[in-house]
Amino acid sequence: MSKTKAEENLESRAQLFKALGHPARLLILNLVRVKPRHGEELAAILNLNPATISHHLSKLSEAGLLTARKDQYYQMYSLKGGVLDRSLDEMIRLPQPGLTGVVAQDAYREKVLKTFIKHGRLVQIPAQLKKRQVILEQLVTEFEPDHSYSEREVNQILLEYHEDVATLRREMIMNKLMSREKGIYKRTNMD
Repeated sequence: MSKTKAEENLESRAQLFKALGHPARLLILNLVRVKPRHGEELAAILNLNPATISHHLSKLSEAGLLTARKDQYYQMYSLKGGVLDRSLDEMIRLPQPGLTGVVAQDAYREKVLKTFIKHGRLVQIPAQLKKRQVILEQLVTEFEPDHSYSEREVNQILLEYHEDVATLRREMIMNKLMSREKGIYKRTNMD
């Protein structure tokens, strides 16, 4: 199966970060940034085996960070022009042609909802805070903004989802999704 341009782009960026993920490679980049160097010179400076240096140079070259040119008996390595001019933000935000703008932004939320809500009912109140927050944010959408509800009305709405309405009510208030004053409940603004 052939890869799309977006997948290749993503893989090449991942390779770049993998190449930068080793201390010896960072040292090599700093040394060749100052001036072009050959493998034996780098091995002597870093006190590493020439084969190890060769491996690191290969990884850096594959990632597009180094260029090599023949100088008599040696391969001279230098930093590829402009490769370090981009900020980290630019590196991770390179455009992904081929990916639609309608990528599922909140796949985690959808997964939680699918796991905990079956046939319109909450199968259990999640123990994990992050998952419980997703469920509570979904349940609060059943309440109209700027509308006042009695505790009985809140209970009736929540009972359609789960029998433990007291816990759901308390959690929505604790998470500031609803407010309660003198027995009147209101949905808070979720901007």
